[in-house]
Amino acid sequence: MLIGEYTHTIDDKKRISLPSKFRKELGKKVIVTQGLDGCLFLYSQKSWEKISAQIAEMGMTSIESRGFSRFFLSNATEVDVDGSGRILISDNAKSFAGIKNKVVFAGVYSRIELWDEDRWAKYRKSNDSQAEKMVEKLGDLGIF
Repeated sequence: MLIGEYTHTIDDKKRISLPSKFRKELGKKVIVTQGLDGCLFLYSQKSWEKISAQIAEMGMTSIESRGFSRFFLSNATEVDVDGSGRILISDNAKSFAGIKNKVVFAGVYSRIELWDEDRWAKYRKSNDSQAEKMVEKLGDLGIF
């Protein structure tokens, strides 16, 4: 399970170190794709196979499933983890997520979200203030 929050800096060669707590679970190759809310999603190959299979099962009949499949799958990139635990994030991915220098790695169960540090701080401030309302809504659905 991927949990926790870590901040790392992109080096001069546009590489970033994966948090050591995540490296063993992720393996030697990871998949990076555009995520939601302005971040990137990072998956292990095993998790990627599961999520991409679920997306494939949505089919092509609805405009929403086709659009989401294109958004999520066409922007995915398989990335090698080097011997020092670093990955290279493409310029397109960095641009999408507004990543400049510091990246926050947020473990979210089966994926890692990569956020620009400033964007993450703004998101957290807004999201944290809504936590009680979200719990009430989830409670109504029988989740809590």
